[in-house]
Amino acid sequence: MGTEMFEAMRNSILDGDEELAKELAESALHENLDLTSVMNDGFLRGIQEMGELYQAGEYFLPELVCAADAMKAALEILTPALKSSSNHAGMSKGQVVLATVAGDVHDIGKKIVAAMLTAGGYDVYDLGVDVPVEKIVEIVAERKPDVLGLSALLTTTMQEQKNTIALLENRGLRNQVKVIVGGAPVSSRWAELIHADGYSDNAIDAVKLVTRLISER
Repeated sequence: MGTEMFEAMRNSILDGDEELAKELAESALHENLDLTSVMNDGFLRGIQEMGELYQAGEYFLPELVCAADAMKAALEILTPALKSSSNHAGMSKGQVVLATVAGDVHDIGKKIVAAMLTAGGYDVYDLGVDVPVEKIVEIVAERKPDVLGLSALLTTTMQEQKNTIALLENRGLRNQVKVIVGGAPVSSRWAELIHADGYSDNAIDAVKLVTRLISER
């Protein structure tokens, strides 16, 4: 039953079927399925495959948008339960602040990372999209997170990742937090150039990266 449902979850994303994705997420909660498996083996497989098909030119932007909307519908159902289950499991493994930088309103990738980190037992504080550099740095100073994740989906907004790190340095906060970057135009080379602590191009690797960076603190 679980395998069939995971496949249905994958297909709901590939088909961009919001209602079905929502129903399957609700069913997963009712049947007490392992939520990490629901993400990894179900919905996340769909969104990753959609990204690969889009890059290969087999799917196009309207289909990608529909897939993202279906993923958001599933996350709206699952995220509260993910937070509840991770809190129930015991002490948080660490705090992560996430933000999509100023000028950028894309958030599906960040939301998936947030959900996966929450499922993994991390305390996630999501600042949302189009977040000014000053606001990000203010929150870092206030909350003192272990890791700051900066997302940029446009080449025109990548510079904001660099600006954020520069302001953290200027305010004497840079050594207090690990900074990771991600987003479609971002690369490991860019991460090196702006002196970030790490880069990931998918949610599963982002969780592994956060785990490694916190263990090194």
